[in-house]
Amino acid sequence: MLMNNQTQVTEFILQGFSDRFSIKILLFGSFFSLYTVALTGNILIIALFICSATLHTPMYFFLVNLSMLDIMCTTSVLPKVLENLLSDKKTISYGGCMTQVCFLTWAVSGELLLLTAMAYDRYVAICHPLHYSTMMSKKICVLLAIGVWGICGLNTSVHTGLMIRLSFCGPNIINQFFCEIPPVLLLSCTSTYVNNIMTVLADVFFSVLNFLLIMVSYCFIISNIMKIRTTEGKKRAFSTCSSHLIVVTMYYCTVCYAYVSPISRYSPESGKLVAVIYTAVSPTLNPLIYTLRNKDVIEALRKVPLFRK
Repeated sequence: MLMNNQTQVTEFILQGFSDRFSIKILLFGSFFSLYTVALTGNILIIALFICSATLHTPMYFFLVNLSMLDIMCTTSVLPKVLENLLSDKKTISYGGCMTQVCFLTWAVSGELLLLTAMAYDRYVAICHPLHYSTMMSKKICVLLAIGVWGICGLNTSVHTGLMIRLSFCGPNIINQFFCEIPPVLLLSCTSTYVNNIMTVLADVFFSVLNFLLIMVSYCFIISNIMKIRTTEGKKRAFSTCSSHLIVVTMYYCTVCYAYVSPISRYSPESGKLVAVIYTAVSPTLNPLIYTLRNKDVIEALRKVPLFRK
């Protein structure tokens, strides 16, 4: 089956955005800026965590993992987008397409699962502060991170393996600016029944179940915050969760639209706009959301020679 795939379709055409030169230049500048800021911000967070002992806490440990997933997400998509915006031939090889599906699926599912682990961290910090050091020990944090990367690695292996088994005999035009599961499945000339079943199961686990777990965590968090007597105490407690809530809202709204809706109802035009948000905008904003009002990160930045006054 793999040989049939490679002999019948050796490349896909990515029907991304407008062919007007002025729009392509504008898009290139926008995507290049987003990619540069995303890489710089996420690499900076990783570097600060490694160099600053004050950031060696569970929250920043999970934030470093989020940064690595953001880098994986943007790097699997945006370099090819930038290349195609400068080229008249908007193509991607069969192998390149499957590679994009693999790493993008890994990054997207990883962020969904990691946001749940981060919600659990906030739950323990606010609802069980006296037991925080025990319940969120270094060993537990490492096990949670290994679980996130391992489960999502297994998930992407299953989806990519099932994708490789399909036969693509034409047409080969993907109405998207990168390869992802929904639009690629629409091009298969063999049955995608098993793929659709596994996609639904993955949606239920990574999106629905994890979203419910996050909501349950925040029900307990809000309940405990409301018990705090002083307004200042409530504000301080809520401020530790606000960044996470913003990221959860932004990410779940876009990813659920792209992946949870049935394949048959996939809308390429609206899918492109949503895809820009979770592949480019979200990885760019995440470091800013978590660091702009974060005193620990700002203090760590001040110790870096480049940022000293």
